[in-house]
Order: sequence, then C-alpha cells, then structure tokens
Amino acid sequence: MPPAQRHPTMADVAQRAGVSTSTVSRTLRGLSTVSPEVRARVEEAARELNFAVSRQAASLVTGRTGTVAVLVPTLNSWFMGAALSSLAPLLRAAGMDLNVYMVGDLAARTAFFDRLPARRNADALLVFCFDLTDEETTRLDNIGMPVIYVSQHVEGRPSVYVDDVAGACKATRHLINLGHRRIAFAYTVGVRGFSFSSRERLLGYRQALAEAGIPLDEDLVVTTPPRDKRGTTQAVGNLLSLREPPTAIFAEQDELAASVISTLRTVQIEVPERISVLGFDDQLMAEWLDLSTVAQSPSDIGREAAELALELINDPEADRGRHIVLPTHLIPRGTTAPPSAPQGERQANGHAEGRRV
Repeated sequence: MPPAQRHPTMADVAQRAGVSTSTVSRTLRGLSTVSPEVRARVEEAARELNFAVSRQAASLVTGRTGTVAVLVPTLNSWFMGAALSSLAPLLRAAGMDLNVYMVGDLAARTAFFDRLPARRNADALLVFCFDLTDEETTRLDNIGMPVIYVSQHVEGRPSVYVDDVAGACKATRHLINLGHRRIAFAYTVGVRGFSFSSRERLLGYRQALAEAGIPLDEDLVVTTPPRDKRGTTQAVGNLLSLREPPTAIFAEQDELAASVISTLRTVQIEVPERISVLGFDDQLMAEWLDLSTVAQSPSDIGREAAELALELINDPEADRGRHIVLPTHLIPRGTTAPPSAPQGERQANGHAEGRRV
C-alpha cells in the first residue's frame, strides 16, 4: 500500500529525506546530534507526509508523556476559566498537551488521591485552589514529577499566587483613608477549593484595622454560602440591624460585592452615599458596575504557572521551592466614597447653618 493510503511511518520520512530511520528519530526527538541541514530536510519530509511521532513511542525513549495535568475543584469560575485559557496556548506552543482533572466532590477527591492517575499520564501537575490535607500533600510530594501549586502558597513547594493578605490590606486601607471606621467584611463559605483566599483576605482586613488602631468588631464579619442571594440578604440584614451599622462593606470577591449592592438598593440604601462597597478580583462585571475593587490577573497567574511547569520539566536542577508572587492593584471606582455624616450630626449642622443665615 503506498504511503498516501496509510498512516506514514518513520521509514517513509527517512526515505523521502534521504536519511536513516535513526536519524529521523533523533531529529524529531529534538536531539542536538543532527546537523541543521539534515534537521531541515527531515522536518520538511515529515510535514509533507503529515507525520507525527506518537506520544507513546516518544515516551518510551524520553520518559516523558508530553502532557501537563491540571487538578481543579471546579471549572465553573471566572478565575479558573481565565487562568486555563492563558496557560493552554503557552503549553501548546511548547508541544505539550493539557489534561484537566476536575475533582468536584469528596468521592472524586478520594478516588484521585487513591489512584493518582496523573502520575502515569503527565510530566507535571498544576494544583489549582485546593486546601490539601497533610496526607494529600505528602502523596503529591511522592508522585515523581514537578507539582506546582497555583493561586495558593504551599511552603517549600513551587507556588504561583497573589498576596491576598496584602491585597485585602490595600482594600481596607482605602476605606479607612476615606474616613470609614465601621467597616464590615463579607466572605463566602463552602466554596470548593477557594477557602485559602478567603482566609488570607480576612487576615488582611484584620491586619489593616489593627494598623489603624481600629478595634475589631466580630459582628462586622459576616459569611454567606456561594451564589446564594438569600444568604447574602441575611448577611446584609445582620449588618443593618446592628446598633452601629457599617458605613462600608468589603466583600472578598466581586460577585459577592455585586450581590451586596443589589440587596442594599432593594431596601433603598444608596451606594456609596449611605454605604460604600468594595470587592476583590476585578472581573469584567466590576467595570460594568463601576465597582471599586482589588484587581488580580488570573491570566498572568496561568502563564506564570505554565512557564514554571516547563522550566521544572526541562531542568531537573531548577529550584523546586520557588515562589512567584504576583501583584494586586486597588481600582477605585464609583462604589466607594467618604462616609456621610450621621443623621443627628447632619441635622445639627443644618440648624447651625440656619442660625448663621
């Protein structure tokens, strides 16, 4: 059967290029023992025949699969979509495939860590937004490939993340600098994989208050389930029923901030005239809503994670404890402003103005 009617083989490429099959193998595996002129002939012959080295055959020689695995708790998030969309093209340009393992519940998580399927099917593993147990971390330490932790800081292991503590400090300081002293913090509980960021942002909020000498009032810290309008309404209701309600609410993510604003407007509380609201992430919705927020870039995080994975795959001597910390930026918009004067103070000022007239 002529080559055009069957899958081309390495022998077909060798015949067309006028070299041996071993030379074709060395060329397509990227070895440096092939001259540039011969390499060009072999690559041209392979293109003309639409020949590609199978992953399985190459892995027998190189010990590599040509694949990077990603472990994620969910795909239904703005952050995950943006990060994966940025890292995939970079890996593809390096000739690497991407294999995604979504572990969305306890049963799937137990099965993954029992079997560790990525161990046999990838050259590196990117672990996104997981709060791992010590036992799970030890299992990954012994997986036999580079493991990079993304959007989380794991001591002694390669990690790519933003400093959530510093970002939350910036947000809280912004509100303090505007004159707010009753600042609430709202965060979600029960979000698969993202509680690391929530804890860090709560820590940054507390830290900024302490630096400013503002006593922490635990009644101003409220929680709500993810994407639960009723839960957000209850959390905001708890804040509004306090003897001294907050003049500002810092929500630990933009989606929650949008839900807080919706709830406040439902009960005729103007934002920011009565209560300022600030988020975290700078999703596209933040610009649409004119929402003040702290910006992070999941696209940059994804690219940095992919580059670090490639570095660790290609250089066994590279630093396996390297941390890449990306910056956050405060984006002031229309949902934050100085606090309005209390009603009694406004009335007193009005009487004073009347007497001066």
